[in-house]
Amino acid sequence: MNRKLNKFITARFKLNYGDFELSINLRLPNSGISVLYGHSGSGKTTLLRCIAGLQQAQEGYLEINGSVWQDSDVGVFLPTHKRSLGYVFQDANLFSHLTVRENLNFGLKRIKANPPPPSKRGAFFSPLGKGGGGDFNHIVNLLGIEHLMNRMPERLSGGEKQRVAIARALVLNPEILLMDEPLASLDSKRKQEILPFLTRLNQELNIPVLYVTHSQQEVAQLADYLVLMEAGKVQAAGKLSETLSRLDLPLSQERDASSVWNAMVVEHETEFHLTRVAFEGGSLSLPAIETKLGTPLRVQIHARDVSIVLETPRATSILNVLPAIIVGISDGENGQSIVRLEVGTQPLLAHITRKSALVLNLKIGKAVFVQIKSTSILN
Repeated sequence: MNRKLNKFITARFKLNYGDFELSINLRLPNSGISVLYGHSGSGKTTLLRCIAGLQQAQEGYLEINGSVWQDSDVGVFLPTHKRSLGYVFQDANLFSHLTVRENLNFGLKRIKANPPPPSKRGAFFSPLGKGGGGDFNHIVNLLGIEHLMNRMPERLSGGEKQRVAIARALVLNPEILLMDEPLASLDSKRKQEILPFLTRLNQELNIPVLYVTHSQQEVAQLADYLVLMEAGKVQAAGKLSETLSRLDLPLSQERDASSVWNAMVVEHETEFHLTRVAFEGGSLSLPAIETKLGTPLRVQIHARDVSIVLETPRATSILNVLPAIIVGISDGENGQSIVRLEVGTQPLLAHITRKSALVLNLKIGKAVFVQIKSTSILN
């Protein structure tokens, strides 16, 4: 089936072992990065293992790209080696006796021994991939490992090992890439080195990714679609910007609560060392970024860095003052109010004191202005 006609991945599982129960009914987009987020023991890895066929749920249905990989009602269960998937674990698990090139070729030998049907072969790479060795070279370049090809794994850093592990999964030309906390074993510096490569994968390879993490920063930087899990069940699922700003979910209550906007570079104000980016409904001035006009950016705005005023400030040092509409208010902890606003079409969270909300007489539907004190560029 053509992926353009089949836009969703269907996953339904019921699994019991010991005191733990997994009960999942999900319809995920068949593109971009879907992040499975939750505390340890919430069932993220178990769900990933069910999708990979490494664990068989007593009741299950899984359909990807029009192919049914599991249907317990009719006794269908494809073993892992017959599922067109790539799997990246927390540890790179490279073959220590093989060079980087030989580690990648190990996966290619499997493809040659069990080639995919012609309708599937090469179908999930962008036009930058040329098929066969061209896809291989494109992946190597995309992950920046061309200079590592003749090294042994013992001579690689942790971040380099993970990039090789990702490349090894991708050369299989899978229909889906599963990533189980691939950055968990890396220190902060190595994580920041590898995150841009994961962003590039999302932008340049036409393949859905299911990514497990308990890191809020990885959620903000990578997720297109967010699945919140708790105690073996889906607490919420939806587009990143909408899900982050839902007042009925714990993410909006946390100290690091934030909103993530997609924007585009439209102007460089060189005299002031600023860059202006536009989003659907307005624009923001940011510290200067060395990038071309038209470059897409992901901007993170923490709720603690947003203040609310009733009128346009006449004199303020804050450059980003935007009109907004209040669409929701809830009580947080320690005398705090959490306000959800819309700026154009973008959802925005603000953490303010309850006294401020009372003094300003904030109500749903009220037109206000927001002052955004600072922002972060995520790519």
